[in-house]
Amino acid sequence: MSFTEQSFRLDGKVALITGASYGIGFAIASAYAAYGAKIAFNDINQELVDKGMAAYKEAGIDAHGYVADVTKETDVQELVAKIESDLGTIDILVNNAGIIKRIPMTEMSAEDWRQVIDIDLTGPFIVSKAVIPGMQKQGHGKIINICSMMSELGRETVSAYAAAKGGLKMLTRNICSEYGEANIQCNGIGPGYIATPQTAPLREKQPDGSRHPFDQFIIAKTPAARWGTPDDLKGPAVFLASEASDFVNGHVVYVDGGILAYIGKQP
Repeated sequence: MSFTEQSFRLDGKVALITGASYGIGFAIASAYAAYGAKIAFNDINQELVDKGMAAYKEAGIDAHGYVADVTKETDVQELVAKIESDLGTIDILVNNAGIIKRIPMTEMSAEDWRQVIDIDLTGPFIVSKAVIPGMQKQGHGKIINICSMMSELGRETVSAYAAAKGGLKMLTRNICSEYGEANIQCNGIGPGYIATPQTAPLREKQPDGSRHPFDQFIIAKTPAARWGTPDDLKGPAVFLASEASDFVNGHVVYVDGGILAYIGKQP
């Protein structure tokens, strides 16, 4: 492939971003739409899909929303069939749907553990398995797994999440290994700490004007000395979905402001 500025374009490509009613998934879908892709997303219930559709409409994006549970094979098979009927074969899959439960390991029930593993690891396996045959048939495809810094690091209270995201890193490498010859590239994005409405309470100024303790901790650990934003994820997501990354396979790009490269400031 000869490289041009068009190498980053996604014109006419069909992109499925799971769990993309809001947040990181919505930001990535918005970037894909700006580069010409046709957007499909799912969420767990109609209320969330409706919320997402309203947000896409407000942003001027013609998105297609579907109700589907990524942990249920029949739901996912029906989802992929509907998208293929409505838009065409899926060219780009972003496995974004996920949850986290912050519970000390010895207090975490096996039921809670299994739920996190099921959504964060088994879900990407099920959705990837459903789209790969279409990608093989058309001779190309991009799968992007939303990993985490917890794909590399441990932290208190997130044993299930870290185990799932570590597993997702290895699933990324295995899809690369198994389907690279079919011109399918599977890579991951590992977001750092991202400023979203959900993390806003952790960034509020204290009554004395100082930073929240957790905010101080993140800023001290991040060479960029700031939280990331959803916009920071758009460039890597577009690159990994485009022809510009056709020889990039099996990697996780950590969009973390340098946290994983940094031991931290000396006390």
